[in-house]
Amino acid sequence: MILSDFDLRAYIESGRLKVKPLSKDIIRENGLDLRVGDQIARFRRMKAVVDVHQTTNLSCFFKIEKGEEFILEPYEHVLISTIEYLELPNDLMGFVQLRSTFARLGVIIPPTIVDAGFKGQLTLEVKNGPLPLKLRRGQRFAHIIFAKLLNPVEKPYRGKYFGQRGVTLPIPDSSP
Repeated sequence: MILSDFDLRAYIESGRLKVKPLSKDIIRENGLDLRVGDQIARFRRMKAVVDVHQTTNLSCFFKIEKGEEFILEPYEHVLISTIEYLELPNDLMGFVQLRSTFARLGVIIPPTIVDAGFKGQLTLEVKNGPLPLKLRRGQRFAHIIFAKLLNPVEKPYRGKYFGQRGVTLPIPDSSP
């Protein structure tokens, strides 16, 4: 079952779903709009080969920037944080999609799942389209649709991105 605006307000008002900071204008018909945060991670152009099973720190492959606005170059691939810090209960999960205005400009994000029990700001992978694009902190950029699970999960999300704040770079797997 997909939650409506009525259901979302009930979950938020009861404290079962936490969204901080919450602005009433981000509650939409069937989801929440997510806003651009103040951090972006740009991929560095390198000739090094990434092996996620051998490399323990991937930060050398990125340049993190803080600011109020960011210019994405044509076809640039970046990581962007959301302003919103979310805490999902064990009976909700989320599907994140790009807002249609940006999709119509050729911007894409891969399908992003937010697991039941997740807590943190989201780091979204963004691939710009053919035009230079300015993004501003606080701009509504993505949309999360919440689905109620038939039963609460037995093992809520407590993975390597649990509790993340700001742009979180890839964390390599510890086992092959």
